[in-house]
Amino acid sequence: MGLDIVQFLENKTILVTGATGFLAKIFVEKLLRIQPNVKKMYVLIRAMDKQAATQRLHEELIQKKLFGILREEWAENFNSIVEKLSPIPGDVSCENLGVHDFDLRLEMWREIDIIVSSAATTKFDERCVISDYNLALPAQFVITYVCGNMTGIIQEKAFSMGETLNGSRKLDVNEEKLLVEELMNELRERNASEREITIALKNLGLQRFACY
Repeated sequence: MGLDIVQFLENKTILVTGATGFLAKIFVEKLLRIQPNVKKMYVLIRAMDKQAATQRLHEELIQKKLFGILREEWAENFNSIVEKLSPIPGDVSCENLGVHDFDLRLEMWREIDIIVSSAATTKFDERCVISDYNLALPAQFVITYVCGNMTGIIQEKAFSMGETLNGSRKLDVNEEKLLVEELMNELRERNASEREITIALKNLGLQRFACY
């Protein structure tokens, strides 16, 4: 990774899906090795509960030879590095990524700076109907966040911070977060149920999406 990327990742909180997969586990190890000052890494692992996710994290990542260099470099401080990994039981094919704990979802929403989507399957003889679904789901997930109404030749270019798809106004992330926090405070004051909160947040997201 380039020096500017390494510096950018300092003190960042990252969500990694498919963390026990072939590519993602290499990414996790390399990131911890070249940028040990990353704040936290939520690692989404398909598991029944937190205990099972933690067990998979240790058996399929931390205890592997892949982490040998990190273990040698940090010696007695190795645990302080791997403690940055926070295993989250979930599933990318489920609503809310299969994260059922509402408070945990809010915590992740507030803290996560970067999402690395690496969920995949290495079953190359999987039935077509299942493979098609697994291929379409992440594409649909990505398209949801990049779609817009445009005509003519669409140039492929990087967006600057605050730039929007329709170009009508500048997107201020802090302003958007403030709107969500205000809504959450209002919902808590009237003791709204988890379902009511979920619906209200989805509606707000759709309203704000339409602005950009």
